[in-house]
Amino acid sequence: MAKIKPFAAVRPNEKVADRVAALPYDVYNRSEAKAVVEKEPLSFLKIDRAETQFPDSVDTYAPEVYLKAKEIFEDMVKDGTFIKDNEECYYIYSLTMDGRRQTGIVACAGVDDYLNNVIKKHENTREEKEQDRICHVDTLSAQTGPIFLAYRSHKAINDVVAKVVNEQKPIYDFTADDGIGHTVWKISDKADIKKVEDAFDGINEIYIADGHHRAASAVKVGIKRRNENPGYDGTEEFNYFLSVLFPDDQLMIMDYNRSVKDLNGLTKEQFLDKVKENYSVEVLDEATHPKEKGQVAMYLDKTWYMLTSSDKLKAITDPVLSLDVSLLQNYLLEPVLGIKDPRTDSRIDFIGGIRGLTELEKRADSDMKVSFAMYPTSINELFDVADAGLLMPPKSTWFEPKLRSGLFIHRI
Repeated sequence: MAKIKPFAAVRPNEKVADRVAALPYDVYNRSEAKAVVEKEPLSFLKIDRAETQFPDSVDTYAPEVYLKAKEIFEDMVKDGTFIKDNEECYYIYSLTMDGRRQTGIVACAGVDDYLNNVIKKHENTREEKEQDRICHVDTLSAQTGPIFLAYRSHKAINDVVAKVVNEQKPIYDFTADDGIGHTVWKISDKADIKKVEDAFDGINEIYIADGHHRAASAVKVGIKRRNENPGYDGTEEFNYFLSVLFPDDQLMIMDYNRSVKDLNGLTKEQFLDKVKENYSVEVLDEATHPKEKGQVAMYLDKTWYMLTSSDKLKAITDPVLSLDVSLLQNYLLEPVLGIKDPRTDSRIDFIGGIRGLTELEKRADSDMKVSFAMYPTSINELFDVADAGLLMPPKSTWFEPKLRSGLFIHRI
């Protein structure tokens, strides 16, 4: 059973929320982050990526960078850019993209639920990537980037959300520069809070959809604080981490596509013959997204093809091996194109579906040779993998829209 608790958020005042809210720290490189902060001085990136306040000669992970983040954060609290709610509550966070809305609950999830696998993972994490956020959270004594969690839709939670959304005025309502709408309400009625808390208490599985490294980092800081405070009783804020929880029926996973630099020494004709050993191949008149599981659209020499899995591939039932990204890797990318480890092979690149098919064409016509557009992995496939205690292949899911950082901060 999941302990999903309300909290008193530190958050931007309503007048500047749209200026403070920023995309996650890890979607930018250093120069891009610096450009964002120069354009918008209130952007939360100057806290999430405080190296933007230093010359490029200063290491991104230097101790003074994290101390600067803490200094900026505390200054923004003092000057009223950030305010703190006086009561523990849940928040409703709705994101609208291209007319489609997904609405989640902002809350704190339990470190113990993470450790006991009530909160399920589907990715491994790398220690070097964790270390940056461990230093950031520990130095600020605050979690600034919410973990994107998913759960199977629950009527009691949906009813409270619908009631608050329909009856209350939002505390934030703005459209960001990228066209994504962000609307936030507060669940402060004690009866509503109890309904939500009790409903989550009856849910046995919560899933990390996105943010495995942020979650692992927050948990490790929590464990560190426990070791530093051996008399802790479990109610301390460091026992919880900032999350946004979405019902599964509102989530959209986009395709996560692939582009490969060459045909591994094969001619076009030889390559297509080998592809046909495991896929049927249809020439297309125009760029077309796959319409169903088992299909992959391929772009090669200015021509689009639709690849459809053979009966042998369709018969695979293992929750990981049956994923389209696994089939492509195991029956085409590795045996035909020689991509043995997609995590490390420089001949392959991964392109989020948000960039569209034209980006796949552009890459194959320039620095790459062949591109593959995937049918999106479903949320149920993600759940099945996590429930089996298995791991997704790299770059299996691309979630849009991205949660903004800086709208909700959890002090620990």
